[in-house]
Parts: sequence; C-alpha cells; structure tokens
Amino acid sequence: MAKAKKQISFDFESYIREGEPDKREKSIAWSIATGLQQVDGLTPSAYLYETAKRNIEGEISIEEAKKLIDTYYESKAIRTDDESETEEADKVSARITELLSEKSFSFTPNQLLSIHERLFKGVFYKVKAGKFRDYNITKKEWVLNGDTVLYANADLIKETLKYDFETEKNFDYSKLSKEDAVKHLTRFVANIWQIHPFGEGNTRTTAVFTIKYLHSLGFNVNNEPFEKHSWYFRNALVRANYTNMQKDIYMNTEYLEKFFRNILLGENNELKNRYTHIDYDEYIKKFGENDKSSEKNLPVNDTAKITQKSHESHSKITVNLTEVQQNIIRAIKQNQFVSQTEIAKELSLARETVNRNMKKLQEQGIIKRVGADKNGHWEVIE
Repeated sequence: MAKAKKQISFDFESYIREGEPDKREKSIAWSIATGLQQVDGLTPSAYLYETAKRNIEGEISIEEAKKLIDTYYESKAIRTDDESETEEADKVSARITELLSEKSFSFTPNQLLSIHERLFKGVFYKVKAGKFRDYNITKKEWVLNGDTVLYANADLIKETLKYDFETEKNFDYSKLSKEDAVKHLTRFVANIWQIHPFGEGNTRTTAVFTIKYLHSLGFNVNNEPFEKHSWYFRNALVRANYTNMQKDIYMNTEYLEKFFRNILLGENNELKNRYTHIDYDEYIKKFGENDKSSEKNLPVNDTAKITQKSHESHSKITVNLTEVQQNIIRAIKQNQFVSQTEIAKELSLARETVNRNMKKLQEQGIIKRVGADKNGHWEVIE
C-alpha cells in the first residue's frame, strides 16, 4: 500500500510533451521508475526529483545521478524512518531509469536475475539481490480478502522459468492482431510474476523486465499506467493468478489486459483498485451488471455499498502491525479527536512518520476518518 507520506512529484509530462527526443526518453524512464515505487508503498524524496530534473536537462548523466543519490545517503550517519524508506525509493528509481535507458536486452531468466541484482544490490539486507528465493512464500492479499496466490515452489523456480521462457521464445506473433498479441503478452507476464522468483522486489523486477521485453518487440510503452497505477498493476497480477473453485472464482486476466491495453494500444480503460477486488466480482454477479470495468450504471448507494464492503472485508484480514502502528491505535482509542501532531509528540516520533503509518492503517481498513479534517475524529474499526 502507498504510504501516507506527502507525495512529492515532478512534472515529467511537461518534458514529454515538449517533444525533445532526449528529454522525452529520460522523462518517460524517470516517471515509470518513480511510479513503480508505489508497488511497495514507497515515495521518492524531493532530492530524487531534483536530481532527476538535472539529468533530464542534460546537466548530469544517469551515472552521475546515481552517485549523487548514493553520496546523499552515505552522508547521513543517522536516518529518520522517512529517510530509510526514501533511500530505497531513490536508489531503485535511479537504477530503474538507468536500466530503461539501456538498449541492450536478453530474453533469458538470467536477464531477470541481472535486473534484480542491479536494482537491489546494497538495498535489501535480508534478501540476496540477484538470487532466486530458496524458501516458499505466501502473501495475504487485500483483493483476495486475505487469501494468497499459490506461488511456485522454490525448488522448481529455475525449471518453471526455463519452460515459460522457451515457450514464449518459440511463440509466433506474426499471425496475431495487436489485440491478440496484448492478450498473449498479458498471460506470459502474469505467469512470470506468479513464479515469484524473488523474495522481495519481485513486482518491480517483473515490470522492468516486461518493459524492456516490450521495447524489444517494437512497442512504445505509455508511461502513465506505470507512473500512476502501479498498485493496480500488482492487484491485476494477483487476480490473473488466483483460483478458488469453492467460491466460483477463477484466474482472470481482464484487469491486467486493460492495464496493458492502455500501455500498448493507447486506450483509456479505468484502472481502479476496487475493480480488482473479489467482492466486486460477487457484487456484479449478484446485481447482473455486464460491464465490470465501469460503475456508470450503478446507483450511487450501490456504488457506496461495494466500496464499503471491500473496506469491511479488508479490515478482517490478519495483518502484522508494527509497534508504531499499535501505539497509534492505542492513542486513537484513548482520544478519538487526537491530532497527528499530538500523537507524534506523545510517541516521540516525527509527524511524517505518524502520518505515513496512519495512512497505511486507513488503507488496510483498520482506522478511518469521520468528518472534516478540522472538526472530525478518528475511529478504530473493530
């Protein structure tokens, strides 16, 4: 989930619209790179955007930009919680930008390993960069009401990747329309992601590999979906790989296809996270709505119901709360009208740290804001 840290953005679009090829390519790469950090709830710092602008303007190279960012964090002997998180976002954003600016590409599992290593070397401390995971995983998903996708067994990662890559490499696109090609590419990307070769950084690695693969196939990638809808991208990948026959839910690539159709065909499909939630599917089945990609024909009250239902379902998911989040919840229970500034003072934390964690608690359906910012209050959803 995206953190509540104030979004610091940069107008990449102004450079993209200007039409200068060099600036345009750099801006597209930076916009994708920074947008992808949302997948893991990270927000780049103001310093990152300043450095990106210098690179786009041609003042510094991407290599110099990376060094400036590394030096910026090396100079900080003591870091706040915010700086620890922006360090990963900043470093990985610069590395993604560098990778996307390179024309070289190899359609092999080793390319996946190389991308993961280049993105996360020295960033992850509990996971080895450039190494396949050697343990099995499950992940509680909001869109699945706390259930998990079944990921590949760690012992079979290499074999499964080899099979999928060989199958894709031998596939003949020549007789497919662009629409059918997008449908096929969608399934391939979903399969690679579901293997989940890496313990951490899997979605960002998959995204970078996918973009470079699409470039190798001659597609011009629209940056906007990755920049603004990267969390939808991950949720769509989840739905493309989840089946629960008992609940009459099956792997569904339609959400991911809409994402890629926006990227590759220039369409404007709505990419809203609630559309990917399994409760939304059940709602549509119940009320007989044919077009699940739109709520235009739904009564206002019904739209509210499904949104509320999703939040209620989400609140039932067992989540691991940090000590800071537990203390914030206690503070709200003691005083519903407490402000973030007061909580920060009580817990001896930076206000931004409190703000970020409260936003995450809201998105997890654990707390909610009732009323206006000035005169409202907080509630803990039991």
